[in-house]
Order: sequence, then structure tokens, then C-alpha cells
Amino acid sequence: MRMSRYILVGIIFGITLYKAEAVSWFRIFEMFHFQSFHMYGIIFSAIVLGIGIIQLIKRTHMKSAEGQEIHIGEKDRSWKRYIYGGFIFGLGWALAGICPGPMFILLGSGYTVLVVFLLSAMTGTFVYGYLRKRLPH
Repeated sequence: MRMSRYILVGIIFGITLYKAEAVSWFRIFEMFHFQSFHMYGIIFSAIVLGIGIIQLIKRTHMKSAEGQEIHIGEKDRSWKRYIYGGFIFGLGWALAGICPGPMFILLGSGYTVLVVFLLSAMTGTFVYGYLRKRLPH
């Protein structure tokens, strides 16, 4: 029963992204070629909303569904790994025209060719998990 609320939120989020055309390959192509503000508007809106929600959680000492206070730790000050990770993520996103979240949305919409990208992403995640101890963090 507890998982059903997460599944419901995921379905609503997927429908929202699909209707906003955030999963459209053409919109992603336009973004990486700086031809349209559409995707940047969605991303910047999400950033502003996220900042607002984090501030609300911190200032009101909001509690989780289980009744425990939500604790947000201090930011990690090492930025190099974020630059490298962002570069690899962005390169994969630009080459495939899809990022991991929308893969599931488009697969659910009937674009079965995305099974190839989904398997590639899962393989990459597995390889990272296998090599994680040997990688610099």
C-alpha cells in the first residue's frame, strides 16, 4: 500500500513530462542546438521550484510521511566530480537524445526502440557499481 503513492506520483510525473514535451527528442535536439528556450524553461523552473521547496523544508522543519523530521545535510564542496559526471551525463544525453527518466516514459508510450538505450544505461550503471571502489570520489 505504501508503494502505491510512489507509483501514483511517478505516473503523474511521467504524464506531466510527456505532455510538456520534455521527453521529445526534437525538443532535446533544439535545446542542445540553442534553437529553443522550451527545455531551458522547464529545467530552470524545476531549479527554482526545488530551491523553494528545500527552503520550505528547512525553515518549517517539515516531517516525512513516517513522522520523522526531514534532515538535509551540508553540501559537498568537491566540485570536480560533478563537472566530470555532468559532462559524461550530458554527452550521453546529447548522443542518445534521451536521459534516464524519460526512457521509461517513452517506453511506456510505446517507443520500444528505447529498450536498447535502457539496457545500455543499466549496463553502465552496473559497470559503475562494479568499478565504484576503484574510482576516485
